[in-house]
Amino acid sequence: MKEIFQRMAELLREGRTFALATMIGSEGSTPRSLGARMIVYPDGNSEGTVGGGALEKRVISDAVDLIAKGGVRRSLYDLGMDEKDIPLGMICGGKAELLIETFGRTYTLFIFGAGHVGKKLAELCGDLGVPHWIIDNREPFAQKELFPAAGGVVHAEFNESFSHLPIDESSYIVIVTYSHQYDGVCLEGALKTSARYIGMIGSKKKVATLLQSLEEKGVNVRDERIYAPIGLELGDSSPEQISISILAEILKLHSGGSGLHMKDLLQG
Repeated sequence: MKEIFQRMAELLREGRTFALATMIGSEGSTPRSLGARMIVYPDGNSEGTVGGGALEKRVISDAVDLIAKGGVRRSLYDLGMDEKDIPLGMICGGKAELLIETFGRTYTLFIFGAGHVGKKLAELCGDLGVPHWIIDNREPFAQKELFPAAGGVVHAEFNESFSHLPIDESSYIVIVTYSHQYDGVCLEGALKTSARYIGMIGSKKKVATLLQSLEEKGVNVRDERIYAPIGLELGDSSPEQISISILAEILKLHSGGSGLHMKDLLQG
């Protein structure tokens, strides 16, 4: 049981989406006791068990469906062959009641570049409890001890790193590498994902030049998910202020805020 909770903590820190199925009631003979737990992932893989066989197969199917919607579901499963509710044909008979809860349907930042801005942004995410990953192709920079709050630290070539990352529609990609060449590589890779937001650092002129070169390669740089130059205009170009402006932009989009001064909203 302790291992399940430890695994859940890891998954939440990584910003992963999953469901937890817990046996909360039983009648007659059932394959597992009360409190049995199983983690289910969106692709149907699982860890732990609530009894195996047809019961577990049905619970996994229901958990995957619930992950797509979010929320909590309480279900009663008939393990016998003669009942009409949910007959599972298990020899033990009895009934099992399970609570299925979904977790992790929040936003996760994937920060490409562990330099000054990437490090400050990761620190800010750590302070605010925002799930985030760090990716860099320089081994001295991509060290777990430098980013203790990160859900994952990946050392890989940028174009190869996407296969190691759990990027989905609730992900926000931040591109702040040390080279415009790598910014372009990351942008091209990011556009192939289902990420909600793709932000890239750079001056207006350099961003325009990079986007033009990618468009000439056939990349769709008119994708509405692209925010480049990245962040809100706060009037300061220090790494600290840039990281705040990036996270402010992401929070604005995630929460649906206007970005206006509160005093202007009150006056309106």
